[in-house]
Amino acid sequence: MTEDATTIHVDHFFPHEPARVWRVLTTPGLMARWLMPNDFVPEIGHRFTLRGVPIGPVDFSGTVACEVLDLVPGERLKISWRDAHGDGTFDTTVTWTVRPEGRGTRLFLEHAGFDPDNPTHQLSRRIMNGGWRSHVLRRFESVLAEG
Repeated sequence: MTEDATTIHVDHFFPHEPARVWRVLTTPGLMARWLMPNDFVPEIGHRFTLRGVPIGPVDFSGTVACEVLDLVPGERLKISWRDAHGDGTFDTTVTWTVRPEGRGTRLFLEHAGFDPDNPTHQLSRRIMNGGWRSHVLRRFESVLAEG
């Protein structure tokens, strides 16, 4: 399998019903626990911020400016994702897709828009690839398990 330099793909099965996965994915207080503090509202067109920790090597300010681009309740959430204090060259999208599978749920994440020719984008992609897997596989599961 060849590596996609423009997109991060995460595919993970959770032994929880889709409604529970969706609730953890789209409830602002729960999202804050597995992702970052936020002012998210699940409405198309809503602009919000995620507040994290600055990362110097990739010039990340620690604040992500987002907008809800697509929302199919219980199935799909797509947001824009860019550094709120950056120069505008890092403008990506993150899409979560929720699918029932057996006695649980498969969650797909796609973070797209990394420039394959930009070394800072590629370093960001490598860092975020590990971060998404950590959030989805550890923190997200922890919040799900708490009920």
